[in-house]
Amino acid sequence: MYAVLTLIRYRKPFVYFALTAMALHRIPLLLNRRIRFHKTLGCGKGGTFSRQPDWQQYGLLVVLDEADAQFLSGDTGHRELQRRAYGRFITGWWHFFGCETWTLVLRPIEGHGHWDGREAFGPLPPKSDYEGMIGILTRATLRRNKQHRFWEHVEAVSNDMRRADGFLFSVGIGETPWLRQATFSMWESKRQMKEFAYKTHQHADVIRKTRSEDWYSEDMFVRFQLLRSIGTLEGRNPLPLP
Repeated sequence: MYAVLTLIRYRKPFVYFALTAMALHRIPLLLNRRIRFHKTLGCGKGGTFSRQPDWQQYGLLVVLDEADAQFLSGDTGHRELQRRAYGRFITGWWHFFGCETWTLVLRPIEGHGHWDGREAFGPLPPKSDYEGMIGILTRATLRRNKQHRFWEHVEAVSNDMRRADGFLFSVGIGETPWLRQATFSMWESKRQMKEFAYKTHQHADVIRKTRSEDWYSEDMFVRFQLLRSIGTLEGRNPLPLP
């Protein structure tokens, strides 16, 4: 399996069309037989879980089988990669509205959990031997009667993450404000990511509470190898590859 994640920034006058795209773009994605899983996503402010949406920034995630993903190599230009991953309509929409886009090509390597009741990235081992630069997707559907417990811990954990050794980038993405949330982050190595996740007091405490207090009705944790980083976000490529 391969995943393609694009973050899209609209200019302020076109925010209405950005919101329209959240619903409208689902149609060509559903009709695209090469796509086995997809999500149109809003983004939060501050680079992680957030109650405050960033009305100018959105995300689009698709998952492709290996046989349908031959075009993901470094020989394919950015717009052509997007066209072949998402289709002409969506790519043309972004071009028409002058959107800034940044695209990541990712290979799922390990993980657990479900998204809408599905193994969105296919069956994955819980662990692998991979140790290089790594991407992390953490997503959850919050129980309504537990959401206040989740949100009261978010800010402290987010601040710790941005200061952590090996942290490179993060973005808060989600399907439904306040209830269906995710964070995608990039780290220099798996070791540094695990140092933050399991040895930082604040984050380790939150992990324990999610389990003991049963915060989530569904959750997923997936790690990725980054294959390509192409385009810009707010004027620069956050993860230029050598």
